[in-house]
Amino acid sequence: MIDSSDMSEQAHEQNILQLESQAFISQRRQFWTLQISGWMAYALIVFFAIVHPQFEDPDFNLAGQLLNLLVETLSGFTLSYLQWLLIRRIVHLPLKQTLFLSFFSAAVLGLIYNVIKLSCYKVIVYQQHWNQAWNMLEFGGWLLFSLTTMFVWTAIFFIMLYNTKLQKEHEMLLRAQTSAKDAQLQMLRYQLNPHFMFNTMNAISTLIYKNENDKANDMLDKLCEFLRYTLDKNTKPQTTLNKELELLELYLSCEKIRFGERLQLVMQIEPQVLSCKLPSMLLQPLVENSIKYAIEPRKEAGCIEITAKAQGERLLLMVADNGYGQSEKVNQGFGIGMSNTKARLDAMFNGDFEIQMTENDNKGTSVLINIPLEK
Repeated sequence: MIDSSDMSEQAHEQNILQLESQAFISQRRQFWTLQISGWMAYALIVFFAIVHPQFEDPDFNLAGQLLNLLVETLSGFTLSYLQWLLIRRIVHLPLKQTLFLSFFSAAVLGLIYNVIKLSCYKVIVYQQHWNQAWNMLEFGGWLLFSLTTMFVWTAIFFIMLYNTKLQKEHEMLLRAQTSAKDAQLQMLRYQLNPHFMFNTMNAISTLIYKNENDKANDMLDKLCEFLRYTLDKNTKPQTTLNKELELLELYLSCEKIRFGERLQLVMQIEPQVLSCKLPSMLLQPLVENSIKYAIEPRKEAGCIEITAKAQGERLLLMVADNGYGQSEKVNQGFGIGMSNTKARLDAMFNGDFEIQMTENDNKGTSVLINIPLEK
């Protein structure tokens, strides 16, 4: 049998790989668009700035000038592509080292580009030897433009790739924070399980002691069903209100066997909030404490009311009972459950929550939880 949590983790990993693949394709498309359009613009600028003004010269070699421009553009295109590949390989290095290597290589490529341009110009346009009649003034004038061209492309590529690197690091940080938050939520939830198991097994032991074996057997079956549900469908630290209520119904089915008509339940749930997110097993410990202090000590029937409704962009959850007051619960240990609840809400919503515990007029207690409405 395949574990649903394993399937979820595999789906999450596949989503991450798919997103990374999409990001790589998008970056590659962006590079080629920029590379092609940039060098076409370069060719047009050189043509109108340098070639076109020479049309009136009687010795003007149009075919040679156009061929030279084509070779110059293609060689620059190739060198800038090599620069892109280099920066991609070193962008993971420390920033200063990446900058130094990037612009050092840009200077080397600019020098090579200048030699190629000047050589092709001599050979193609004037049919001279590739290094014929070179002088420092001519070479230096061409070199300045060649270096500027390579430095501009290097700056563009560096910004593109380094920005992508920062985005990936930010995504990795967010995933690490999410994983840490999920682990914290899971740990806090697991703190509830021993407490719940102890109370339930103690109740079953009490039923057996009273020779109410049928009730004990039924309660044990319901407990197994509850635990099976938590293992199969409720392994994640976060859940929806709908699944939380399903889990709560399984828990209450155990307690109804124990208390019968003494346990009265009223649920007022707005349908539109059933898909809202909340920490797993958020309501169960609150209801468990209400049973402990509102139902168990009384011979007459006790009532627990569960309310869930939307108020603007907030979700309001309330668990109310007509048992002992707030001070009695805190004195007998309810503060531990409350601190666990607060810790899990804080881990999931980063402090964006409110939880209030108040006494009702009938000596009962109400716990009101106010959290963001996330679906």
